[in-house]
Amino acid sequence: MRIDATVVRFPDVKLAAREAPKLRGFFGTFFRDRSPLLHNHFEDGATRYAYPLVQYKVIDGTPHLVGALEGARLLFELFVSMREIEIEGTRVPLRSKNILHWKPEIGTADRLMRYRFATPWMALNGKNYLDYAKAKSEGERRRLLSAVLVGNVLSMYKHLGLRVEERLFADTTVRPRQTKFKNRNMTTFVGEFSINALIPELFGVGKSASRGFGSARLTEEREHIPEPIR
Repeated sequence: MRIDATVVRFPDVKLAAREAPKLRGFFGTFFRDRSPLLHNHFEDGATRYAYPLVQYKVIDGTPHLVGALEGARLLFELFVSMREIEIEGTRVPLRSKNILHWKPEIGTADRLMRYRFATPWMALNGKNYLDYAKAKSEGERRRLLSAVLVGNVLSMYKHLGLRVEERLFADTTVRPRQTKFKNRNMTTFVGEFSINALIPELFGVGKSASRGFGSARLTEEREHIPEPIR
């Protein structure tokens, strides 16, 4: 299955990774009346609980906006004509911007694809955080995170309109780090993972993908499913 996807990149603008929510705040406010996809809230203020079709992220200091389905078409339409953005009262002219619109394939792959997280992956919620904290070995933690990753990808596919019949296999090689999120320290993960699934470039997996977390970037392919972790 192929879907519409758009990545907008602003090479002249430099931000810290933690400033991705400010990017979301600007565009969500600036285009508030255009579409709830830009800020994930409906007109009555209710939160849109679904895979975010517009995502805001800072990668290597450069702001990126990623769109899927109608979010991809919306980004392409809105940002072709943009001339400046404003971050915390400072106006930044957009002397250049890169806009890529394409139709990537999503679905299961016939081999394990190798990805890395270009931004930290927010894998844990209240329940699986306790399971992770109680794990008695590195292998147990790795198995838990691999299962969480499969669930994240299946959830993403579901909201993108794809139902997967085949079983997904994943293997994570990640390390924890502390990330400040909404004035709280959260355990996130950086590193690489393999999964027999096609994830479009820079699409987010896991929690808070709209705020830039869990951005996947293809690095290589692996031919065989790894041995079980003991």
